Amino acid sequence: MREIAPDVYVLQVLPAHLLNVYVIGDVLVDAGTPWHARTIIDSLRGRAVSAHVLTHCHPDHQGSSAAVCRHFGIPLWTGAADAPAVEQGAALAASLPRLPLGRLWDRVLSGPGHPVQRVLRNCDDVAAGFVVLETPGHTPGHVSFWRESDRVLIAGDVLLGINPRTGRAGLHEHLDFACTDPRRNRASAERVAELEPEVICFGHGPPLGGAAPRLRTLMKKSGRRT
Repeated sequence: MREIAPDVYVLQVLPAHLLNVYVIGDVLVDAGTPWHARTIIDSLRGRAVSAHVLTHCHPDHQGSSAAVCRHFGIPLWTGAADAPAVEQGAALAASLPRLPLGRLWDRVLSGPGHPVQRVLRNCDDVAAGFVVLETPGHTPGHVSFWRESDRVLIAGDVLLGINPRTGRAGLHEHLDFACTDPRRNRASAERVAELEPEVICFGHGPPLGGAAPRLRTLMKKSGRRT
């Protein structure tokens, strides 16, 4: 686990930052796939962890949530519109209803459901100076976490730090077919860009410093396409 800003740590659960888990203060952000529980638990050994929060309900983020919450005896928090999918453990069918064989994919990929003890809404305090940003579109209840003091953004999947087609590092928007509502996701990305983040921590891809000008450029290109 590596510190990337004060009280912000990243754990790569897949090589090359293809999939990331974060700790902000004493709160775990996201939990990889169902196969990453042991890696996450071992990495947190000896740390005080008071809660687990999800950016969104997809199985590469909630896969080990139930196992981690049970192991540490901590509550689970998530955005309001994603809470039913998190509790049912049926994230793909719920957030991408047009996905072929979505229920089958859920049985293969999604972690088990787990009770949500806290539903997050815009501007709620989380930990270490971070507050909730509602950034829907990738999923209905997607949230990001923003710290104004040093302009650090935990972005989840509202933006990507890799090219979704090649896996190479770089700032990108998410693919439309992977979003419940592509237009809402683009609006959420534009809202994030207006904050001018200095550091963006992605669910997928290496953290990006000096992010604001690159994000402005990306949003201008996106605007010309739409």
